[in-house]
Amino acid sequence: MQSHATADLTVPPAAESPLLSYRDEATGERVDLTAQQVGVWSARSASLLRDGCGLGPGSRVAVLLPPHWRTAAVLMGAWACGLAVSFRPRATAGLAALEPGGDRPFDAVFVTPERQDDWLEDVPDAPHRYLVGTGPGRLADVPLGWLDWSAEVLRHSDVTPDHTAIHPSDPATADGTTYGQWGALAREFATMLDLRAGDRLLVDAAETEQPLKWLLAPLSAGASVVISANLDPARRDAVVAAEQVTRVL
Repeated sequence: MQSHATADLTVPPAAESPLLSYRDEATGERVDLTAQQVGVWSARSASLLRDGCGLGPGSRVAVLLPPHWRTAAVLMGAWACGLAVSFRPRATAGLAALEPGGDRPFDAVFVTPERQDDWLEDVPDAPHRYLVGTGPGRLADVPLGWLDWSAEVLRHSDVTPDHTAIHPSDPATADGTTYGQWGALAREFATMLDLRAGDRLLVDAAETEQPLKWLLAPLSAGASVVISANLDPARRDAVVAAEQVTRVL
């Protein structure tokens, strides 16, 4: 997928190599996506937001999701449409009001079933509400008033929708940080990690929730990502060897 939101990212790894891998050490689930496949899911997500929800530049979405390949698709789809994203890690549960603009209404919200059902969470309301599962397949139970993102996204085109040009000065997040600023931050963090094109970065999903670190920085450097959920520290070296990891976050 080519979008204005990601136009300054370095060329990803070879087409046949995984750009984004997700592995759940507890269940054995594994998903490997090439750059083209990441683009397809991101384009479907963008089409859902634009055509299904009628959103575009100026719209705001809240994302309460962990590091996951579906989270990458949701975020990249939103940014491809020029939306302002409020990304809320689990560690900030109940602190939404501290975010600049956090009390303003949202047009769509994406949340895991676990967080949607957690009384400690302050899940914002929105006209369009999606549950995003982290396991394989579709959700078995979807409460009234919610939709299963995994099912709905398949109803939409895998071609990135046309949209109004996105400028570096446009807000990419609900706090007003612009696309240009996020791009600069991603490149700066990639430099801090010494990430380079062809590197393979291991991310412990429980330790690193911010997409700047596990998604934007590696993509800006042309590195691929391995997201490991339920990673046992005792098995980290084995995962590094099996995945041919060159950097660990």
